[in-house]
Amino acid sequence: MLLLFETAAGHALYELKHEDKLKKLDADKLASKLSEDPRKALSLKTFAPFRDTTEAVAAASDFVESKLNKQLKKFLKKQVPNGGVELGVADPKLGALIKEKLNIPCVASSFVNECLRGARSLAIDGDSSVADAHDVRAMQLGLSHSLSRYKLKFSPDKVDTMVVQAVGLLDDLDKEVNTYAMRVKEWYGWHFPEMARLVNDNVHYAELVRKVRDRTNFKNSRDAVTEILDDDETAAQTLLDTAEMSMGTEVDPSDMDHVVALADQVVELSAYRTRLADYLRARMQALAPNLTTLVGELVGARLVQHAGSIMNLAKQPASTVQILGAEKALFRALKTKHDTPKYGPIQCTNKLSRRIYLTG
Repeated sequence: MLLLFETAAGHALYELKHEDKLKKLDADKLASKLSEDPRKALSLKTFAPFRDTTEAVAAASDFVESKLNKQLKKFLKKQVPNGGVELGVADPKLGALIKEKLNIPCVASSFVNECLRGARSLAIDGDSSVADAHDVRAMQLGLSHSLSRYKLKFSPDKVDTMVVQAVGLLDDLDKEVNTYAMRVKEWYGWHFPEMARLVNDNVHYAELVRKVRDRTNFKNSRDAVTEILDDDETAAQTLLDTAEMSMGTEVDPSDMDHVVALADQVVELSAYRTRLADYLRARMQALAPNLTTLVGELVGARLVQHAGSIMNLAKQPASTVQILGAEKALFRALKTKHDTPKYGPIQCTNKLSRRIYLTG
Protein backbone atom coordinates (compact mmCIF):
# COMPACT_ATOMS: atom_id res chain seq x y z
CA MET A 1 0.00 0.00 0.00
CA LEU A 2 1.10 3.53 -0.79
CA LEU A 3 0.15 6.50 1.38
CA LEU A 4 -0.52 9.94 -0.09
CA PHE A 5 0.71 12.63 2.27
CA GLU A 6 0.83 16.35 1.56
CA THR A 7 3.48 18.39 3.32
CA ALA A 8 4.15 22.12 3.28
CA ALA A 9 7.00 21.42 0.87
CA GLY A 10 5.19 19.17 -1.62
CA HIS A 11 3.37 15.89 -2.28
CA ALA A 12 4.90 12.71 -0.86
CA LEU A 13 4.20 9.01 -1.39
CA TYR A 14 5.15 6.68 1.47
CA GLU A 15 5.35 2.92 1.05
CA LEU A 16 3.90 0.86 3.89
CA LYS A 17 6.08 -2.09 4.93
CA HIS A 18 4.73 -5.26 6.52
CA GLU A 19 1.16 -4.26 5.80
CA ASP A 20 -0.35 -7.64 6.74
CA LYS A 21 1.35 -7.68 10.16
CA LEU A 22 0.35 -4.10 10.93
CA LYS A 23 -3.29 -4.74 10.03
CA LYS A 24 -3.46 -7.53 12.63
CA LEU A 25 -2.52 -5.12 15.44
CA ASP A 26 -5.19 -3.28 17.38
CA ALA A 27 -5.37 0.54 17.33
CA ASP A 28 -3.32 1.10 20.51
CA LYS A 29 -0.48 -1.25 19.52
CA LEU A 30 -0.41 0.15 15.99
CA ALA A 31 -0.17 3.70 17.28
CA SER A 32 2.58 2.71 19.74
CA LYS A 33 4.58 0.90 17.06
CA LEU A 34 4.36 3.77 14.59
CA SER A 35 5.24 6.40 17.20
CA GLU A 36 8.32 4.49 18.44
CA ASP A 37 10.08 4.15 15.09
CA PRO A 38 7.98 5.01 12.02
CA ARG A 39 10.93 4.34 9.68
CA LYS A 40 10.54 0.59 10.27
CA ALA A 41 7.02 0.68 8.88
CA LEU A 42 7.24 3.55 6.39
CA SER A 43 9.67 4.56 3.70
CA LEU A 44 9.54 7.52 1.35
CA LYS A 45 8.91 6.30 -2.20
CA THR A 46 8.91 9.64 -4.02
CA PHE A 47 8.49 13.33 -3.39
CA ALA A 48 7.34 16.18 -5.67
CA PRO A 49 8.22 19.62 -4.22
CA PHE A 50 6.17 22.75 -4.83
CA ARG A 51 7.82 25.32 -7.06
CA ASP A 52 6.77 28.35 -5.00
CA THR A 53 4.42 29.54 -2.25
CA THR A 54 1.62 30.29 -4.70
CA GLU A 55 1.56 26.70 -5.90
CA ALA A 56 1.69 25.44 -2.30
CA VAL A 57 -1.28 27.63 -1.28
CA ALA A 58 -3.32 26.49 -4.31
CA ALA A 59 -2.54 22.83 -3.58
CA ALA A 60 -3.38 23.18 0.12
CA SER A 61 -6.64 24.96 -0.68
CA ASP A 62 -7.65 22.23 -3.14
CA PHE A 63 -6.68 19.55 -0.63
CA VAL A 64 -8.88 21.14 2.06
CA GLU A 65 -11.80 21.35 -0.39
CA SER A 66 -11.28 17.71 -1.55
CA LYS A 67 -10.33 18.73 -5.10
CA LEU A 68 -7.97 16.92 -7.45
CA ASN A 69 -5.75 19.57 -9.04
CA LYS A 70 -3.59 19.13 -12.14
CA GLN A 71 -0.31 18.83 -10.26
CA LEU A 72 -1.54 16.05 -7.97
CA LYS A 73 -3.20 14.28 -10.88
CA LYS A 74 0.03 14.34 -12.88
CA PHE A 75 2.03 13.21 -9.84
CA LEU A 76 -0.21 10.21 -9.16
CA LYS A 77 -0.34 9.19 -12.84
CA LYS A 78 3.43 9.08 -12.97
CA GLN A 79 4.22 7.50 -9.60
CA VAL A 80 1.37 5.08 -8.80
CA PRO A 81 1.38 1.89 -10.92
CA ASN A 82 -1.93 0.81 -12.43
CA GLY A 83 -3.51 -2.20 -10.76
CA GLY A 84 -2.57 -4.16 -7.68
CA VAL A 85 -1.55 -1.21 -5.48
CA GLU A 86 -3.92 0.55 -3.13
CA LEU A 87 -3.53 4.22 -2.27
CA GLY A 88 -4.22 5.29 1.29
CA VAL A 89 -5.73 8.78 1.62
CA ALA A 90 -7.01 10.79 4.57
CA ASP A 91 -10.06 12.25 2.77
CA PRO A 92 -12.69 9.77 1.49
CA LYS A 93 -14.06 12.36 -0.96
CA LEU A 94 -10.64 12.89 -2.50
CA GLY A 95 -10.16 9.12 -2.64
CA ALA A 96 -13.42 8.66 -4.52
CA LEU A 97 -12.39 11.42 -6.95
CA ILE A 98 -8.98 9.81 -7.56
CA LYS A 99 -10.63 6.45 -8.19
CA GLU A 100 -13.09 8.01 -10.63
CA LYS A 101 -10.55 10.09 -12.58
CA LEU A 102 -7.44 7.88 -12.46
CA ASN A 103 -8.87 4.42 -11.77
CA ILE A 104 -6.61 3.99 -8.73
CA PRO A 105 -8.18 2.03 -5.83
CA CYS A 106 -8.16 4.22 -2.73
CA VAL A 107 -8.63 3.39 0.94
CA ALA A 108 -9.67 5.81 3.69
CA SER A 109 -9.95 4.11 7.08
CA SER A 110 -8.80 4.36 10.68
CA PHE A 111 -5.83 2.11 9.82
CA VAL A 112 -4.77 4.50 7.04
CA ASN A 113 -5.15 7.48 9.39
CA GLU A 114 -2.84 5.88 11.95
CA CYS A 115 -0.27 5.21 9.23
CA LEU A 116 -0.54 8.81 8.03
CA ARG A 117 0.16 9.97 11.59
CA GLY A 118 3.42 8.04 11.36
CA ALA A 119 4.16 9.72 8.02
CA ARG A 120 3.44 13.07 9.63
CA SER A 121 5.92 12.41 12.43
CA LEU A 122 8.55 11.56 9.81
CA ALA A 123 7.84 14.81 7.94
CA ILE A 124 7.92 16.94 11.13
CA ASP A 125 11.18 15.37 12.32
CA GLY A 126 12.60 16.16 8.92
CA ASP A 127 12.94 13.46 6.29
CA SER A 128 16.31 13.86 4.64
CA SER A 129 14.74 13.35 1.22
CA VAL A 130 12.25 16.16 1.85
CA ALA A 131 13.87 18.77 4.11
CA ASP A 132 15.39 19.08 7.56
CA ALA A 133 13.24 19.74 10.63
CA HIS A 134 13.97 23.48 10.75
CA ASP A 135 13.04 23.99 7.09
CA VAL A 136 9.85 21.94 7.47
CA ARG A 137 8.64 24.09 10.38
CA ALA A 138 9.47 27.28 8.48
CA MET A 139 7.57 26.00 5.43
CA GLN A 140 4.56 25.06 7.58
CA LEU A 141 4.49 28.50 9.19
CA GLY A 142 4.81 30.32 5.86
CA LEU A 143 2.15 28.15 4.22
CA SER A 144 -0.30 28.62 7.11
CA HIS A 145 0.07 32.41 6.92
CA SER A 146 -0.31 32.44 3.14
CA LEU A 147 -3.33 30.13 3.25
CA SER A 148 -5.00 32.29 5.91
CA ARG A 149 -4.45 35.41 3.79
CA TYR A 150 -5.79 33.58 0.72
CA LYS A 151 -8.95 32.47 2.54
CA LEU A 152 -9.49 35.94 3.96
CA LYS A 153 -8.98 37.53 0.56
CA PHE A 154 -11.54 35.34 -1.21
CA SER A 155 -13.93 34.84 1.67
CA PRO A 156 -17.59 35.26 0.66
CA ASP A 157 -18.37 36.30 4.24
CA LYS A 158 -16.74 39.68 3.56
CA VAL A 159 -19.99 40.80 1.93
CA ASP A 160 -21.69 40.20 5.29
CA THR A 161 -19.04 42.34 6.93
CA MET A 162 -19.73 45.20 4.52
CA VAL A 163 -23.45 45.06 5.28
CA VAL A 164 -22.86 44.94 9.04
CA GLN A 165 -20.48 47.92 8.91
CA ALA A 166 -22.80 49.90 6.61
CA VAL A 167 -25.89 49.50 8.82
CA GLY A 168 -23.81 50.34 11.91
CA LEU A 169 -22.52 53.49 10.21
CA LEU A 170 -26.06 54.36 9.12
CA ASP A 171 -27.22 54.30 12.75
CA ASP A 172 -24.24 56.41 13.81
CA LEU A 173 -24.95 58.95 11.06
CA ASP A 174 -28.58 59.25 12.16
CA LYS A 175 -27.45 60.07 15.70
CA GLU A 176 -24.82 62.56 14.52
CA VAL A 177 -27.13 64.33 12.07
CA ASN A 178 -29.86 64.65 14.69
CA THR A 179 -27.38 65.98 17.26
CA TYR A 180 -25.88 68.51 14.84
CA ALA A 181 -29.33 69.59 13.57
CA MET A 182 -30.56 70.15 17.12
CA ARG A 183 -27.47 72.25 17.84
CA VAL A 184 -28.03 74.31 14.68
CA LYS A 185 -31.64 75.00 15.69
CA GLU A 186 -30.64 75.99 19.22
CA TRP A 187 -27.78 78.18 18.00
CA TYR A 188 -29.63 79.89 15.12
CA GLY A 189 -32.75 80.08 17.26
CA TRP A 190 -31.25 83.00 19.16
CA HIS A 191 -31.30 84.94 15.90
CA PHE A 192 -34.53 83.60 14.33
CA PRO A 193 -36.49 81.53 16.91
CA GLU A 194 -39.72 81.33 14.88
CA MET A 195 -38.12 79.38 11.99
CA ALA A 196 -37.89 76.14 14.03
CA ARG A 197 -41.70 76.08 14.22
CA LEU A 198 -42.17 76.82 10.51
CA VAL A 199 -39.49 74.47 9.10
CA ASN A 200 -39.64 70.98 10.57
CA ASP A 201 -37.20 69.22 8.23
CA ASN A 202 -33.65 69.30 9.61
CA VAL A 203 -31.97 69.36 6.19
CA HIS A 204 -34.19 72.18 4.90
CA TYR A 205 -33.48 74.15 8.07
CA ALA A 206 -29.72 73.73 7.66
CA GLU A 207 -29.87 74.62 3.95
CA LEU A 208 -31.78 77.83 4.75
CA VAL A 209 -29.23 78.78 7.41
CA ARG A 210 -26.24 78.38 5.12
CA LYS A 211 -27.98 79.93 2.10
CA VAL A 212 -29.61 83.00 3.72
CA ARG A 213 -27.50 83.42 6.89
CA ASP A 214 -29.00 86.60 8.41
CA ARG A 215 -32.80 86.78 8.73
CA THR A 216 -32.81 90.22 7.10
CA ASN A 217 -31.71 88.55 3.85
CA PHE A 218 -34.87 86.42 3.58
CA LYS A 219 -36.84 89.11 1.74
CA ASN A 220 -34.12 89.25 -0.95
CA SER A 221 -33.85 85.44 -1.27
CA ARG A 222 -37.42 84.49 -2.08
CA ASP A 223 -36.55 82.21 -5.02
CA ALA A 224 -33.84 80.34 -3.09
CA VAL A 225 -36.11 79.87 -0.07
CA THR A 226 -38.95 78.59 -2.25
CA GLU A 227 -36.62 76.12 -3.97
CA ILE A 228 -35.29 74.80 -0.65
CA LEU A 229 -38.85 74.34 0.64
CA ASP A 230 -39.71 72.11 -2.35
CA ASP A 231 -41.40 74.96 -4.30
CA ASP A 232 -43.97 75.55 -1.56
CA GLU A 233 -44.69 79.25 -2.15
CA THR A 234 -47.14 79.53 0.74
CA ALA A 235 -44.61 78.23 3.26
CA ALA A 236 -41.93 80.46 1.75
CA GLN A 237 -44.12 83.56 2.01
CA THR A 238 -45.02 82.75 5.62
CA LEU A 239 -41.33 82.36 6.45
CA LEU A 240 -40.48 85.69 4.78
CA ASP A 241 -43.23 87.53 6.65
CA THR A 242 -42.20 86.00 9.96
CA ALA A 243 -38.55 86.95 9.37
CA GLU A 244 -39.49 90.63 9.18
CA MET A 245 -41.29 90.47 12.55
CA SER A 246 -38.89 88.13 14.34
CA MET A 247 -38.07 88.77 17.99
CA GLY A 248 -34.59 87.21 17.74
CA THR A 249 -31.39 88.95 18.73
CA GLU A 250 -28.68 90.19 16.41
CA VAL A 251 -25.70 87.90 15.85
CA ASP A 252 -22.12 88.89 15.10
CA PRO A 253 -20.90 87.84 11.60
CA SER A 254 -18.04 85.81 13.14
CA ASP A 255 -20.57 83.88 15.25
CA MET A 256 -22.77 83.34 12.21
CA ASP A 257 -19.80 81.82 10.34
CA HIS A 258 -19.64 79.00 12.91
CA VAL A 259 -23.40 78.43 12.74
CA VAL A 260 -23.20 78.20 8.94
CA ALA A 261 -20.21 75.83 9.16
CA LEU A 262 -22.23 73.52 11.40
CA ALA A 263 -25.19 73.74 9.01
CA ASP A 264 -22.82 72.68 6.20
CA GLN A 265 -21.94 69.56 8.20
CA VAL A 266 -25.63 68.70 8.60
CA VAL A 267 -26.28 69.00 4.85
CA GLU A 268 -23.15 67.04 3.85
CA LEU A 269 -23.75 64.26 6.38
CA SER A 270 -27.37 63.99 5.26
CA ALA A 271 -26.27 63.68 1.63
CA TYR A 272 -23.74 61.00 2.54
CA ARG A 273 -26.38 59.20 4.59
CA THR A 274 -28.59 59.06 1.49
CA ARG A 275 -25.74 57.60 -0.60
CA LEU A 276 -24.96 55.06 2.12
CA ALA A 277 -28.61 53.98 2.27
CA ASP A 278 -28.57 53.41 -1.53
CA TYR A 279 -25.36 51.39 -1.19
CA LEU A 280 -26.88 49.27 1.60
CA ARG A 281 -30.01 48.67 -0.47
CA ALA A 282 -27.94 47.43 -3.42
CA ARG A 283 -25.75 45.24 -1.19
CA MET A 284 -28.73 43.65 0.55
CA GLN A 285 -30.48 43.07 -2.77
CA ALA A 286 -27.41 41.18 -4.00
CA LEU A 287 -26.68 39.34 -0.72
CA ALA A 288 -30.18 38.40 0.46
CA PRO A 289 -32.86 39.31 -2.10
CA ASN A 290 -35.58 37.19 -0.45
CA LEU A 291 -34.93 38.64 3.00
CA THR A 292 -34.90 42.16 1.55
CA THR A 293 -38.24 41.59 -0.16
CA LEU A 294 -39.80 40.25 3.05
CA VAL A 295 -38.60 42.75 5.66
CA GLY A 296 -36.81 45.51 3.74
CA GLU A 297 -33.12 46.24 3.42
CA LEU A 298 -32.75 48.13 6.70
CA VAL A 299 -34.41 45.54 8.96
CA GLY A 300 -32.73 42.73 7.02
CA ALA A 301 -29.32 44.33 7.48
CA ARG A 302 -29.96 44.74 11.22
CA LEU A 303 -30.91 41.07 11.49
CA VAL A 304 -27.67 40.11 9.71
CA GLN A 305 -25.78 42.46 12.06
CA HIS A 306 -27.23 40.87 15.20
CA ALA A 307 -26.79 37.32 13.87
CA GLY A 308 -23.17 37.96 12.84
CA SER A 309 -23.48 36.72 9.26
CA ILE A 310 -26.10 35.70 6.71
CA MET A 311 -25.18 32.05 7.28
CA ASN A 312 -25.75 32.32 11.03
CA LEU A 313 -29.07 34.03 10.41
CA ALA A 314 -30.16 31.24 8.07
CA LYS A 315 -29.42 28.64 10.77
CA GLN A 316 -31.44 30.38 13.49
CA PRO A 317 -34.90 29.04 14.43
CA ALA A 318 -37.93 31.29 13.97
CA SER A 319 -38.21 31.96 17.73
CA THR A 320 -34.64 33.31 17.82
CA VAL A 321 -35.12 35.47 14.70
CA GLN A 322 -38.27 36.90 16.31
CA ILE A 323 -36.40 38.35 19.32
CA LEU A 324 -33.04 38.84 17.60
CA GLY A 325 -31.67 42.21 18.68
CA ALA A 326 -33.69 42.34 21.90
CA GLU A 327 -31.27 40.27 23.98
CA LYS A 328 -30.67 43.00 26.57
CA ALA A 329 -34.38 43.51 27.14
CA LEU A 330 -34.90 39.74 27.28
CA PHE A 331 -32.27 39.11 29.96
CA ARG A 332 -33.35 42.19 31.90
CA ALA A 333 -36.93 40.90 31.89
CA LEU A 334 -35.81 37.45 33.01
CA LYS A 335 -33.71 38.95 35.80
CA THR A 336 -36.48 41.23 37.08
CA LYS A 337 -39.21 38.62 36.40
CA HIS A 338 -41.16 40.94 34.13
CA ASP A 339 -42.78 40.19 30.76
CA THR A 340 -40.24 39.22 28.12
CA PRO A 341 -40.10 41.13 24.80
CA LYS A 342 -42.03 39.56 21.93
CA TYR A 343 -40.09 41.05 19.04
CA GLY A 344 -36.74 42.58 18.14
CA PRO A 345 -36.01 44.85 15.14
CA ILE A 346 -38.22 42.61 13.00
CA GLN A 347 -41.26 44.42 14.43
CA CYS A 348 -40.29 47.48 12.35
CA THR A 349 -41.43 45.76 9.16
CA ASN A 350 -44.67 47.10 7.76
CA LYS A 351 -46.36 43.69 7.44
CA LEU A 352 -45.48 42.57 10.96
CA SER A 353 -46.19 45.91 12.63
CA ARG A 354 -49.64 45.95 10.99
CA ARG A 355 -50.29 42.41 12.21
CA ILE A 356 -49.14 43.30 15.74
CA TYR A 357 -51.49 46.31 15.74
CA LEU A 358 -54.45 44.22 14.58
CA THR A 359 -53.86 41.31 16.98
CA GLY A 360 -52.77 43.46 19.93
